[in-house]
Amino acid sequence: MSHACSVQILAVLTALILPVATAAAQEWPTIPEPVAVNLDPATTAFLVLDINSAFCSPRPACVATVPSIVGLLAQARAAGVAVVYSNSTAPGATMLPDVAPQAGDPIVTARADKFLGTDLQAILDSQGIRTVVIVGTASNGAVLYTTFGATVRGYTTVIAEDGISATDFATFVTRWQVLNQPGIDNPENRPLEPGRVTLSRSDLITFR
Repeated sequence: MSHACSVQILAVLTALILPVATAAAQEWPTIPEPVAVNLDPATTAFLVLDINSAFCSPRPACVATVPSIVGLLAQARAAGVAVVYSNSTAPGATMLPDVAPQAGDPIVTARADKFLGTDLQAILDSQGIRTVVIVGTASNGAVLYTTFGATVRGYTTVIAEDGISATDFATFVTRWQVLNQPGIDNPENRPLEPGRVTLSRSDLITFR
């Protein structure tokens, strides 16, 4: 095949593909900015999902969220917020030292949905919890499925965006999905819609 012919074929393919790719990019949804929330410590639980040696340590995106998680965790503990951990089913997985559980902190072990096959709901209900704050990895795994599990059980859920991690695309999709869950949506990201999800950030979350 001659060089001129190759150039013509490339030009034709570009003319066909570029409009499709451009249209697809233009159709990506927008996601509202994170909003400030002020939470009641007596009815709020802080869920730390799978920040462990198996799922977090090997992933730079997860490691980068640890300082934000540490800061928010310290604020939650200082306010007397209940803290609950999840661990993955990976053999030998241990919590990262910076966010390690303290004596008495409940730990559940499960795959993506931390309510499934665990006593997480019983733990929350026994303490009168109505709102959960979620951080963890992966965004499109433990965070997404546990968030859905929380909202279908009626909990108001706050996700700290700077405390969740996966690939950029997976985290984008997760952020969109949690605000647009059918029947329990909050597409405008109104703060603390009962039984729905609010996207916030560690520096925008306070405990009154």
